[in-house]
Amino acid sequence: MVDKSDTLLREVEDELRQDRLRKLWDEYGTYVVGGVVAFIIGLFIYQQVEAGRIAAEQAAGARFEAARRLLADKKDGEAQSALVDISKSGSVGYAALARLQQAGALVKADKTTEAVAAYDAVAGDGATDAVLRDFARLQAAALRLGAADWTEMQNRLSTLTDERNAFRANAREYLGLAARTAAKTDEARKLFLQVLGDSKASAALKERVNGYMSSLVAADLAKVDPVPAEAPKK
Repeated sequence: MVDKSDTLLREVEDELRQDRLRKLWDEYGTYVVGGVVAFIIGLFIYQQVEAGRIAAEQAAGARFEAARRLLADKKDGEAQSALVDISKSGSVGYAALARLQQAGALVKADKTTEAVAAYDAVAGDGATDAVLRDFARLQAAALRLGAADWTEMQNRLSTLTDERNAFRANAREYLGLAARTAAKTDEARKLFLQVLGDSKASAALKERVNGYMSSLVAADLAKVDPVPAEAPKK
């Protein structure tokens, strides 16, 4: 049988607990309600903004693909007009892709100077995704290869040769070629060997670099004076 004193004690404790809760609610209840309301409003606004962002991305993606189809159909005028519009009014990502597509069109039109400037503009845009900036930097360097001096090529490519960079193998190839042109044979050989030892480098790239290494070896051999043949004994 339950002790009546224990029952009474529990009832008193419950009453005290409820009384404390009422006092807490009276003191802080308004803030709790306000916090909950603010959270709900914030969540609603976030969802609306996110929905708008997704819709804008989808619309920009559709416009970009339409421009690419125009290029494939040789409707260059319409395509360029669409790309210009996307680069000005599209989301950051698709605007950058549109600018890269425009730069590629300049390359095809043999407008190398304008293409380099277009790629450099994307590479220098801090709002653009880092991967797209690096891609633009690589393309600009490729166009300058053979015309730029060693210092310029170093400035353009050194950051891309980092082990963590997705474009390191191609960057090392281009920088190695620039080193070879500048008669920096040891530097060129070092860069080419890095490409050959890179598990992420493509087979086609490694095949090209093997050709470069062969040319370096041939050049080294050509510098060695042949040992004069010993005169035959009489």
